[in-house]
Amino acid sequence: MAKILDEIIKKTKADLEKRKKDFPMEWLGRSLAFNPFTPKDVKAALRSTEENPYRIIAEVKRASPSKGVIREDFDPLFIAQAYEKGGADSLSILTEPHFFQGDKEYLGMVRRYVGVPLLRKDFIVDRYQVLEALAYGADYILLIAKALSRKELKDLHEYALHLGLDVLVEVHNKTDLVKAIFAGAEIIGINHRNLESFEMDMELSAKLISLIPNGKIIVAESGIHDHETVVELSNRGADAFLIGEHFMRQEDITEAIKAVKYGK
Repeated sequence: MAKILDEIIKKTKADLEKRKKDFPMEWLGRSLAFNPFTPKDVKAALRSTEENPYRIIAEVKRASPSKGVIREDFDPLFIAQAYEKGGADSLSILTEPHFFQGDKEYLGMVRRYVGVPLLRKDFIVDRYQVLEALAYGADYILLIAKALSRKELKDLHEYALHLGLDVLVEVHNKTDLVKAIFAGAEIIGINHRNLESFEMDMELSAKLISLIPNGKIIVAESGIHDHETVVELSNRGADAFLIGEHFMRQEDITEAIKAVKYGK
């Protein structure tokens, strides 16, 4: 497993121990009684249709381990609203604090003002984080196949569905894909970025899509910067496209979304 991934997971687990002491799972569960958010229809937002063939999941991300700070003037709410205005079908909210400078508070902040489904993008390894995602306003969560055993992936996937959340299971190779299918994943993300070397393999979608059972929603992730790439990946079978860094580097985020989604 990637060294950087190991470090992130280790830090995540240490943070979790502290949070569980400060706010036990029972307390978190009770707080749901006052939760004003009900999960939205994620599959309807992500599945490609004739009217809307290129579904965009736009990412709210300040930094990354490989690139450092990507956007200095980082205002999550402004960015989220600009994304929605540009035609984003869903938003991915980075909540990992140490390596991506994210915050789970961004979920609630954005949820109040944006109508599209929200993905909690983090390194989820525990049921506590799944419950947390629901409490903070997420509609679906990311599970990284490479970071979890088959049993862990299946357990967390089932628990999320039990809570009414959807799940995007991210894969990087055939081994991950087998895990995802075993877990019952309905939404499968193919990440073109290698977690060990950070190198991009834009052919990965072509290699894996043919192995995915019919009826699954397929999300292409990383390395997508233009409408042409979106069209090409769509022709291969992708429904949705998770794009972060490219949008975060643009001055006019709304126009950047339109350019990638509609080719204008």
